[in-house]
Amino acid sequence: MGLTDILFGRKKLKEPAADRLFAITTAAVTLDVECGLKPAGVGAVIFKPLSAGEFTQADGDIEELLQSVAAGSGSKLDRQKDSFGFEWIVIHDPELEDQVTAVHAVASELQARGFGGQLLAAAFRFEGGGKPVYWIYGFKTGTFWPFVPTGEKQQRDNARELELKAKLEQELPVEPDLSRWLALYDAPI
Repeated sequence: MGLTDILFGRKKLKEPAADRLFAITTAAVTLDVECGLKPAGVGAVIFKPLSAGEFTQADGDIEELLQSVAAGSGSKLDRQKDSFGFEWIVIHDPELEDQVTAVHAVASELQARGFGGQLLAAAFRFEGGGKPVYWIYGFKTGTFWPFVPTGEKQQRDNARELELKAKLEQELPVEPDLSRWLALYDAPI
């Protein structure tokens, strides 16, 4: 950020670190064997849409890309908006690798169009142990963190999240700052 950016209040958004996203596919064995978690067949990319016409064009291109990715892998896609105005592109596929590939393709297309700063996170749902477990990937930090909602309104299972962190931090780039562990209550996945 230069002096003129400081003077005029402009801030350059940090670009995403999407390539570290693929680490979740190699950690799937540990998630299964050591944690008892299996992919639930659903993942998503979450981003903040813009109202600019340029974004509308990119959005149309992304839709085409998504349909081609879906056709190639057999995935089903769904788009939803949450209560905060974030757009969710939900990928339904039993194969975790296909979910990650589709999420990466969307993130890459947004970044190529200059909207990488709008990417918030990717989320992958896992089942096992009675409660769903989400592994969330922050595009800005290039790190993962677990999120385990308890089922009670706006509550999370901190002990389980820390246990998962301890078991996976050798295989996944886990966010070390716990205050950055974004919760995705009422996630549409």
